Amino acid sequence: MADRFDQHAVRHRMKLLRDDGDATLYENRDGVHCPACGDPFTRLLLTERRTHSFGLDDSERLCVARESDRLVVCTHDS
Repeated sequence: MADRFDQHAVRHRMKLLRDDGDATLYENRDGVHCPACGDPFTRLLLTERRTHSFGLDDSERLCVARESDRLVVCTHDS
């Protein structure tokens, strides 16, 4: 897989849901493959923020924090 996901190359296959300058959220409309596992994804979040929190559904939330040498991921029940 590529070192960097090129959203511009597949932009026509996704729907932009939100872009606030340093975080962009897309919906996958055409089976674009995940840069991590290779399976098609549902939504893609690209962010330059150090931390980010977003909802998965009504009962779960996923939080991501990027550290200098690792990614910390926590799930939470609402």
